[in-house]
Amino acid sequence: MATKDISREKSAQLFEKAKNYFPGGVNSPVRAFKSVYGSPLFIERGDGSRLWDADNNEFIDFCCSWGPLILGHNNPEIREAVQAQLGKGLSFGAPTRLENELADLILTHNKYIEKIRFVSSGTEAVMSAIRLARGYTNRSKIVKFEGCYHGHSDSLLVKAGSGLVTFGETSSAGVPKAFADETIVIALNDKEALEKVFSDFKDQIATVIIEGIPANNGLLIQDKEYIQFLRKITKDNGALLIFDEVITGFRLGFEGAAKYYDIQPDILTYGKIIGGGMPVGAYGASSEIMSNISPDGNVYQAGTLSGNPVAMAAGIAALRILSQPGFYEKLEQTTQAFVNEIQSFITEKQLDVKIFTVGSIFWFAFATSERIQRADQIDPNSMLYYKKMHRELLNRGIYFGPSGYEVGFISAAHTEADLATALAAIKDSLLIAFEA
Repeated sequence: MATKDISREKSAQLFEKAKNYFPGGVNSPVRAFKSVYGSPLFIERGDGSRLWDADNNEFIDFCCSWGPLILGHNNPEIREAVQAQLGKGLSFGAPTRLENELADLILTHNKYIEKIRFVSSGTEAVMSAIRLARGYTNRSKIVKFEGCYHGHSDSLLVKAGSGLVTFGETSSAGVPKAFADETIVIALNDKEALEKVFSDFKDQIATVIIEGIPANNGLLIQDKEYIQFLRKITKDNGALLIFDEVITGFRLGFEGAAKYYDIQPDILTYGKIIGGGMPVGAYGASSEIMSNISPDGNVYQAGTLSGNPVAMAAGIAALRILSQPGFYEKLEQTTQAFVNEIQSFITEKQLDVKIFTVGSIFWFAFATSERIQRADQIDPNSMLYYKKMHRELLNRGIYFGPSGYEVGFISAAHTEADLATALAAIKDSLLIAFEA
């Protein structure tokens, strides 16, 4: 039975006021709740697995700030590290010991990179990695895949054209056609298309970039054989392979999707999880490739807040926990048990939905029983089911991201009681979503 909608009175008032200050009333588009019912929730605080909004509604959170809060909200070790650093200063624009400590933690536990550069966001990390690939290869064109999101830099805000192999078409006003003409967009899991790219643009491709496991437009888990193909064709043609691990890095494990597929990419990018959820990103590669970055080399990249001491302190506290033996194995087992129970219920009730999972990430795909590996396999009309489910989940105190294309996350803060409560709510909400 559908439940009465929770009160959003105070959130709605804040949203109306926010419209006077920000485009659409938000500082990032998906927060506007345009893909789901109601006005956006304005969050007041978070603790452990829980969020509280301006109307004092309490939610078990499976968005986890879009993934990086793998230890939950307001983790005590991270909070104490941040508070200790606050007493020493917020920003220096100069090197600190904390940068060394976090880099050592990462590089000691990640065999896929030898040197790293900290930046302030995942978008900046990817933008810098693309520039590095172009500078290293002395080539200008890049290849990306439809359904993979790599931030909002100009050369990556492109979508596929109508042919097998086409230059990208801008997906945002303000992106010059000349930028899009340097980006080729093809479908995932299509060897023929990539072979044609390297045939048509011989010696022009600087890099192929792919999300470690595409998780910004559904959870599009690729076969290992296809990822091995990407590795081989790029190497054979003198192009670099970039793994965008802003979501999967340190979420699947300390070595992310590179370890999952046992593939050595040329450049890897990471996001806020390495800063305990604080604004931070990084890109890394071999010492030889990274030697091209200024001041060692001629590829320029800089940032006043790069290696910010507060973010570094938070990251050290977080990664010390993540590096403990068995952390990821336990989290994956918890997630798998959670997902298995949902899928058993789906099968029992013969609902037209499938749940995909990897590590501690999961995603509901409606109106399908097939494996989905490409963006064009997702039926846009199926998002109506998620829209209904999302409303029912909110009314039952469960918070998922406000878009059916987004994935969900389990954190170490989710207790057995949390997951049992969420399972009951998900089952009820799925049944309501499929009511005529």
